[in-house]
Amino acid sequence: MSHTVHKQLLSMTDTLIRANKALKINLPKAQKKKEGIIQLLSDCQDSAISIGENVEKLYGEGTKTVAELEVYCENLYQMTLVLDNPVQTKELLKDLTRQLLRIRRLVAEEVPDRLEAVFLPYKASMWDSLESIWKAADADEECDAYVIPIPYYDRNPDGSFREEHYEGELFPEDVTVTYYDEYDFGLRMPDVIFIHNPYDDGNFVTSVHPYFYSKNLKNFTEKLVYVPYFIQNGEGIDEDYATPSAVLYADYIIAQTEKEREDYIRHCSKRYPGVNFKEKVLALGSPKIDKARSVNRENVKVPEEWLERIEGKKVILYNTSLNGLLKAGDEYLEKMKDVFALFQNREDAVLLWRPHPLMESTLLSMRPVLYAQYMELKNWFQKDKIGIYDDTADMYPAIGISDAYYGDWSSLVWLYRETGKPVMIQDVDVRSE
Repeated sequence: MSHTVHKQLLSMTDTLIRANKALKINLPKAQKKKEGIIQLLSDCQDSAISIGENVEKLYGEGTKTVAELEVYCENLYQMTLVLDNPVQTKELLKDLTRQLLRIRRLVAEEVPDRLEAVFLPYKASMWDSLESIWKAADADEECDAYVIPIPYYDRNPDGSFREEHYEGELFPEDVTVTYYDEYDFGLRMPDVIFIHNPYDDGNFVTSVHPYFYSKNLKNFTEKLVYVPYFIQNGEGIDEDYATPSAVLYADYIIAQTEKEREDYIRHCSKRYPGVNFKEKVLALGSPKIDKARSVNRENVKVPEEWLERIEGKKVILYNTSLNGLLKAGDEYLEKMKDVFALFQNREDAVLLWRPHPLMESTLLSMRPVLYAQYMELKNWFQKDKIGIYDDTADMYPAIGISDAYYGDWSSLVWLYRETGKPVMIQDVDVRSE
């Protein structure tokens, strides 16, 4: 249970102890202050019931704390019946005092005082932006870490929600997922909540459920932490990327580099004056970089066919971008032919081709002539088994098993260079003779 809940329940118990002291002071004047004392006893009973209900919701029936609270409430009621009898009120007051001390001890014993961390990804493909933080929290014996994938929606042109999407079943096998309807944020009050969606209602294409907007989540935690889902070149960040609504409500914003931190502070202070962003923004790196550095041939899961193809060979990750093809057109396709031909009969190296996931649908829609030529290239690559064709959603296996990167500029370059392996950028104008 979170430090916050533990502290709240002890605080409520301490309030009862203070009320009990007030009762002791006022009981000798019971005849004159009878109505006020009865109200005090009623308030104590309401507070005790609230403590008991919370404990039952968290731990079920049968706790010693709830049993003691029930006896305490009965004695409070008995006190209202004997206010005119000083001897009986004095004895009951002794019982109430002893019970409150026992209740406080039982709350301290039965409600664990632990850090509770909640991770709220919405797309499984973006889990890498939180994964290394979760792994550290999950490995901490003093921390309870919950991964709670949240629903998100496509939006209609008028901003209304369309289909609901939930990707909880797409997370890695080692991640224990908690369904979002099974976790009571108001009851559990996690100590820290990590998010990677910063847009709240500001994304016109998709939206997470409004319950999980940062403004609302801040009501349920002392520390709301925003970890960007994207990665940049480390040399700074533009204003539009730095100022989504979540930066206003987050207690901490994780920046990739010190230069990026400076840009966050400058852009956010301009957009949201009066907020001390110097205290909010921490230059701690990116979990995506942690992930890229950690993967290798031994610890990534790939198809058996891939392993057979790469055994004893160097693997070159070939990344082709959508912008590159749209910009260079036919010349880009000719460049791809050269690359494929170069690797077609190599015995010492394998080309692992990873095209942009929207390549085919975009070309079909915008450049149908290029689409036909591109599909011929793809069919040639696959039919003649020139290399490995990778259209999976997860890029990390390709990063892990490859020995070098070749291809276009993209966010993948910023990740790949963190591995320490060679990176070479493709120049469409340089052709094989």
